[in-house]
Amino acid sequence: MQSECVELQGVLPHARNRVWAVVGSPELYPRFVRGLTYCERLTARNTDQEIRYSVRARFDDGAVLRDEVRALVHRRGEQVVWTSVLDERRWFSIRLKDTGDGQTVLNAVLGLPPDTKIHGTAVTRSAARRRLQDLLDEVLRRLGDHLAGQPAALTGQGRKASTLAVAQTLVEAGVLAPSRPDRMIRQLSSLARWGPTVAGGYRAAAGRGPDEPAFIDERGGRTFGEVDERSTRLANGLAQAGVSAGTQVAMICRNHGAMVEALVACGKLGAHVLLLNTGMSAQQLTTVVQRHSARVLLADDEFSALARYLGPDVFRITTWSDGAGAHRLEDRAPTVDRLAEHGSAEQLRPPEEPGRLVVLTSGTTGTPKGARRPTPNGLGDASAILSRIPLRAGERILVAAPLFHTWGLAALQLGMPLRATLVLRRRFDAEDALRTIAEHRCTALFAVPVMLQRMLDLPAEVRARYDTSCLRIVASSGSALPASLVDGFMDAFGDVLYNLYGSTEVSWASIADPADLRAAPTTAGRPPLGTRIAILGRTSTPAPPGAVGRIFVGNDMLFEGYTDGLTNEIEHELMNTGDQGFLDADGRLFVAGRDDEMIVSGGENVFPRSVEEILAALPQVREAAVIGVPDAEYGQRLVAFVALREGARLDEDTVQGYVHGRLARFCVPREVTFVSELPRNATGKILKRLLEDGDW
Repeated sequence: MQSECVELQGVLPHARNRVWAVVGSPELYPRFVRGLTYCERLTARNTDQEIRYSVRARFDDGAVLRDEVRALVHRRGEQVVWTSVLDERRWFSIRLKDTGDGQTVLNAVLGLPPDTKIHGTAVTRSAARRRLQDLLDEVLRRLGDHLAGQPAALTGQGRKASTLAVAQTLVEAGVLAPSRPDRMIRQLSSLARWGPTVAGGYRAAAGRGPDEPAFIDERGGRTFGEVDERSTRLANGLAQAGVSAGTQVAMICRNHGAMVEALVACGKLGAHVLLLNTGMSAQQLTTVVQRHSARVLLADDEFSALARYLGPDVFRITTWSDGAGAHRLEDRAPTVDRLAEHGSAEQLRPPEEPGRLVVLTSGTTGTPKGARRPTPNGLGDASAILSRIPLRAGERILVAAPLFHTWGLAALQLGMPLRATLVLRRRFDAEDALRTIAEHRCTALFAVPVMLQRMLDLPAEVRARYDTSCLRIVASSGSALPASLVDGFMDAFGDVLYNLYGSTEVSWASIADPADLRAAPTTAGRPPLGTRIAILGRTSTPAPPGAVGRIFVGNDMLFEGYTDGLTNEIEHELMNTGDQGFLDADGRLFVAGRDDEMIVSGGENVFPRSVEEILAALPQVREAAVIGVPDAEYGQRLVAFVALREGARLDEDTVQGYVHGRLARFCVPREVTFVSELPRNATGKILKRLLEDGDW
């Protein structure tokens, strides 16, 4: 059967070779063509094989369409004809022609089967022509602005979310829902008196549902009412030990209920809490505690050895005693359980100023820094995330991400207005996570990408032992999700994956839902309610459409600065994330990599992340990291560190050839080092500074 053909043309005021730089690179098409979401080259560049691409498209919020296309015609600088491998009646031609005055005529022809349907409705030739004309007009505008360097507009959903939009989101989530009048009054009264702090959130949840489960850990669980009572007793016990409003309290704990109660207790006193990374060294802990003038250290027994360099002026309190190990805190040291048991039940008054939470940056490229987290302004801040991740009241959330990490802390803070039950485990194990989900019927999981990879790496027969059908939402954040992990995880566990891109400094920037990830598995998603994103050049001017630039974010939860007094660059009331990226034609954000990781090799800008994504697709590779190192000839060169799956084999030439077949020559690592595993911090991020030092 023949195709129905639709032909259109337009003129671009740019030379043909500049237009071909985009037209001849299908990887760039999603940046300019709305609805075309993903193009991945399947055949190597350095062979005589015909050119093939895997393509995904999504129109009008419909289903994701997948296809494979091959280049039927490919005349460099002049014409390319793409035809579907699945149905050769679907094809698309682009031909370029000089006008003689420095402009280029772009002729586009679309071939469709006569029986083509969209959402069940047959597409007539006239309808296809109108649709293609609108699409071509937009492509010409975006492409013309890109080639001319014309700044794009800022994007997002507005600087402030409207009261109506916030209320609608909170109603849909069940945060604002009818209840017994007396409980509603207690809930609202607690929020009014204590504010939307950790202390206020748990007091409000106790007022609304005192008998509802607040958390479940390895030692059991407690209701919101019990957490409120115990945290009051603990707060009074801490006050007897010298903790008061403004006191600096350091905390190094794994995920368990005592940590939650300690956070609430410190909030009731107005103390400032410094959340320490469980993967830090004794010297790092000492430096950070001294830098922040912490007077009290709350620590699990297993971390007591890390406090060996602290002086006697830092008061120690045990948060979790397992009764084993050579490095326990002194028997004389009080425990939170003992303080709570002997503390007064007398209610406290809200502090004049709420205590601050200080979260450490990841320290993947340097020494961790303290970042002062702002106190939420109200439930509107929760509505931002809830507008893109459909969590509901009464969720049972397995919090696998560490609570000291911004993402684990976000799970706790979101759980308060949702009156969710937090299921906590001190250590992550992939099979135990599946067992816990099945046993406690968890409806949501908060994790970092390496945890999801470990779950997916389990043999299929192991995964099949556990019923995880209760899982509606798997919320990931903390580092990039490789495309292979996105597709593999959703194929195994269903379309439940959500990816939040943010940082300790900006909180959230964008969120990708399952539909976004199916359409474009490497996307960071779209800005949630009340959030703006801008891609800026080296000046404060927005970058042209489709161009890579610095990612800036604006929302109501930007951090208040580092504890050393420094802060991040601000432009257009937006904060620099330290990353570079671009927006596609549909407004999805893509992160190219860290600004400080970009290298210049032989005069070309290279982001290690693009090479890491290619390496992650190799079936023999379990994980990979790429860094830039000085090079006498090229200025800088790439070095790849590759950990193989058990029993797999690869050599340097094969890895280099694979990358060369899919990326430009200057993206090929000059060295490939095979390692048993990559160094990671407690949140699963690869510590590239250790790769550079060669000492881990």
